[in-house]
Amino acid sequence: MKHILSILFLLALLAGCSPRHHYEVDRDQFPVKGIDVSAHNGTIDFERVVADSVSFVYIKASEGTDFCDAMFERNLRSASDAGLWVGAYHFFRFDSPGHLQAYNLLNTVGEFDLDLPLAIDVEEWTNADDMPTNTVVEQLASMVSVLEAAGYRVVFYTNKQGYNRYIAGFFSKVPVWLCSLEGEPKDDWTLWQHSHEGRVQGMHGPVDINTFNGSAEEFRTWLVPRPQKAAQEETPEDLYEDPTEDQSYTQ
Repeated sequence: MKHILSILFLLALLAGCSPRHHYEVDRDQFPVKGIDVSAHNGTIDFERVVADSVSFVYIKASEGTDFCDAMFERNLRSASDAGLWVGAYHFFRFDSPGHLQAYNLLNTVGEFDLDLPLAIDVEEWTNADDMPTNTVVEQLASMVSVLEAAGYRVVFYTNKQGYNRYIAGFFSKVPVWLCSLEGEPKDDWTLWQHSHEGRVQGMHGPVDINTFNGSAEEFRTWLVPRPQKAAQEETPEDLYEDPTEDQSYTQ
């Protein structure tokens, strides 16, 4: 048993989050609550989710260059019909070209109406561990560039380790959705994932719980129902900050 617990602890550290799986947030300070889901969560009764004071949901849409979540369309339609603000997220693969991953995400979300910026999930967990930092950052910049050229705003989901290695010092213009299970993140954040063991009505098991950094009014201002094509496109060079100008990044 001790051996098993040690392994679980190490895996949690590698994932960038504490072995603790839940942190309770002060809802008077942070009133806007959300969840993120995928096919792994099974069938969800979103009417009951809404009744449990959940305001928004991020739904897994795609991964890499060719994977689409089997429950994406059903989850999106059901959540939207129930009155939730909806968004889509993509799990980023370090060993796949960023622009092709962007096309996969765009093809998956299609013409669905989304209320939240597209989220790119950036973490070392299950990814190739031998990819140079600069390579990953360049592919992320390529993906962001394609998505923004298509008229979408973007947010990065990551943990402390992923933030320090791939985001900080490179993408100051992109808001961040941070996983921190021991307390409020010390870095600037827009969304905060603070539980992997949340309990919400309408779901058969634990779910990730998230919080918006602001009031309900500020959250509504942050929403983007269906962004139009950007009037002025940014190039990858605009999005990617040269690491040679700041040696604080980690290889």
